[in-house]
Amino acid sequence: MKLLRRSLAWVVLAALFVRELAFSVRDVLAAVMNPQRIERSGIVAVPLDVRTDAGIVLLANLITLTPGTTSLHVSDDRGWLYIHVMNLSGDVVEQIKHGFERRVMEALE
Repeated sequence: MKLLRRSLAWVVLAALFVRELAFSVRDVLAAVMNPQRIERSGIVAVPLDVRTDAGIVLLANLITLTPGTTSLHVSDDRGWLYIHVMNLSGDVVEQIKHGFERRVMEALE
C-alpha cells in the first residue's frame, strides 16, 4: 500500500511539473513578445519545510527547470531557499510551498 501511495505521489509531482512548465513557457513567451508585461522581477526567500538533502535538491531543481525562475542559494541552516523570479505576480512563496514543496515532501516520505 505504501509503494502504491508513493508511486502515486511521484505521478502527481510529475503532472504538477508538466503543468507548471506549460504555464511558465506561456508566461515567458508572452514576456518576450511584450517586455512591458513584466511588472517587476526579484529575489524571494522561501522558508523550507523539506529538510532532507534529496528533498531540497529536488525542489531547487524543479524550480530552476521551470522557465522564469531560478534557485540561487540554500541558507546554511537549510531553512531558506532563495529564488529569482522573472515576474513577481501573486504570492510566489505560497505557490511554491503549496505546490512543489508539498508534493516533493509527499513523494519522498
